[in-house]
Amino acid sequence: MSWNSVEVNRRSVVIPQAKNGDSKSIPLTTAAKEILANLRRDNGPKVFPITPVAFRLAWDRLIVRSGLIDLHFHDLRHEAISRLFEKGLTIPEVGSISGHRDIRMLMRYAHADTKQVRCKLDRKNDADALPTSSY
Repeated sequence: MSWNSVEVNRRSVVIPQAKNGDSKSIPLTTAAKEILANLRRDNGPKVFPITPVAFRLAWDRLIVRSGLIDLHFHDLRHEAISRLFEKGLTIPEVGSISGHRDIRMLMRYAHADTKQVRCKLDRKNDADALPTSSY
């Protein structure tokens, strides 16, 4: 990600050419905006000036320290997509962030949290909450 693709005031990052060949604008949370706004910009054009090898070595060290055996960086994509759905984003909204144009591929990444589904099922619907007629 390069600094010229970050639009801090608009809270977005523009990807000029994604893997599918299209450009897209990814919205930033308030927290992400603050982090980016506070990063130093004098380390060159890249937001995160790290080589792929350095990233891989750091990831491997993290896995060892965490004790997690079967965690891959790509697993974070599954988790993020599932969390976006849990926040209530629609399929087109999540697809616009993840880059998925095919709903089947997007749904392969989405995994519902059983506890949250159970809580939703246990909630009373609006019709149950309305007062009943007395006649």
